[in-house]
Amino acid sequence: MAMKTHILLFCLLGTVLSAGAQTDTSSDLDMDPHQIVIQLTSPDTNVHKMLVRQIGNILAAAPNSKVEVVCHAGGINMLMTQHSKVLGKINELNSKGVAFIACENTMKEKKIMKEEVIPEAGYVKAGILEIVIKQEQGWSYIRASQ
Repeated sequence: MAMKTHILLFCLLGTVLSAGAQTDTSSDLDMDPHQIVIQLTSPDTNVHKMLVRQIGNILAAAPNSKVEVVCHAGGINMLMTQHSKVLGKINELNSKGVAFIACENTMKEKKIMKEEVIPEAGYVKAGILEIVIKQEQGWSYIRASQ
């Protein structure tokens, strides 16, 4: 009878410790400084709205995260003063450290001048190369699309 009691207590203790460890692990992950590079190629403003909402969710759950959005091809529209429907959210996210990057190759191809791009934007020569470099540095990659 004593052996059954010890086994039952051991199992109960294991369950309690396991539940506690799971709770601690999830809160520890939220505080980890995640590094996320997001590729945006879509000109769809609904994708842009979804993207800034998701970035807000990431920062709410893991505020120490670094996030960089690389806009090229049709995604460059999100960074253009005349086309962007999310300028307020970009300003808010940029103030929290989110980098919004415009691809100069796309700008050249589409004949977009820097004056047409929001002032919060940074620039890289080749957007796809920026994504590759970030991945080589250990950043997680996400592609924003429908």
